[in-house]
Amino acid sequence: MGVDLKELIPQIARKQISDLRELAGKIIALDAYNALYQFLSAIRQPDGTPLMDSRGRVTSHLSGLFYRTITLVEYGIKPVYVFDGVPPEIKAAEIEKRKAMREEAERKYKEALAAGRIEEARRYAQATSKLTNEMVDDAKKLLTAMGIPWIQAPSEGEAQAACITRKGDAWATSSQDYDSLLFGAPRLVRNLTIHGRRKLPGKDIYIELKPEVVELDKILKTLGITREQLVDIAILIGTDYNPDGVKGVGPKTALRIIKAYGNLEKALKALPKASFPVDPLKIKDIFLNPPCDYSYKLEWHEPDEKSIMEVLVEEHDFSKDRVTNAVQRLRRAYREHIKGAMTSLDKWFKRKR
Repeated sequence: MGVDLKELIPQIARKQISDLRELAGKIIALDAYNALYQFLSAIRQPDGTPLMDSRGRVTSHLSGLFYRTITLVEYGIKPVYVFDGVPPEIKAAEIEKRKAMREEAERKYKEALAAGRIEEARRYAQATSKLTNEMVDDAKKLLTAMGIPWIQAPSEGEAQAACITRKGDAWATSSQDYDSLLFGAPRLVRNLTIHGRRKLPGKDIYIELKPEVVELDKILKTLGITREQLVDIAILIGTDYNPDGVKGVGPKTALRIIKAYGNLEKALKALPKASFPVDPLKIKDIFLNPPCDYSYKLEWHEPDEKSIMEVLVEEHDFSKDRVTNAVQRLRRAYREHIKGAMTSLDKWFKRKR
């Protein structure tokens, strides 16, 4: 779910991307779980039923991952997916809370479906999405077959993606959550995996979602704060580790408090009624010093059509013709935007020698 920083982000720090070609040639580290949950939520039948194979296994996430990734490569983007590892212990309460919310949504979904309230049923169905270990493994197998690199994070995928970006191995992270900024990502690309025409929940209204780039430095300079203070503000508002935040403290109030007192430690002394499910300083440390693995290698390869067919067609009943056509698109995009770019770079270095 992430922290709600939207109200604080100045317009100067946001840039709307009208054409994905603006991101051509850039490496973007995507929060894999965030993207897969988006696909699970959005790719459904009118009554909310997800796509499934003949054995009843959900395939919405594979469909979204396959076709959307091909689109990104066609625009010249070099994606790398980062998967969650073991969540921090202090996130346990939030994980249980989300589980309870999914179970409640499942109950309401079945009730609405039985009563013939299809639109309502679909809305509740979107909140029932759950990733299993098998689904994650299939996603990794598919990416490997497609020649797209993926990284297993030791803990939070979003934190690992931010580390990759801070190191300079990626230009930006991609997620719907603003947590990437708290973890120190210099740039965050939102709406990358869900851009396009979308229907508003419960309304017969469609909107055009366009990607946007959010820059951390511009946020900090405009607000006159440091990244550490941005983390302090987030903790007062509420994060995945303390979802409720401090009662009565919204984004603007949190900004005023931290600017007045300087840091979270001093601010908490002035907020005697503030309570946290876990030590707020431990939350702060997770954002400022997240566990990261730097042993990764970012390498893109020619798609392996046989392996893609095994994952999608033979194992999960995807249309052979559709997958074949999509693989041809991916191969052309790889040769034009990835292999072609690497060949040009090699030639440039040889001339420089």
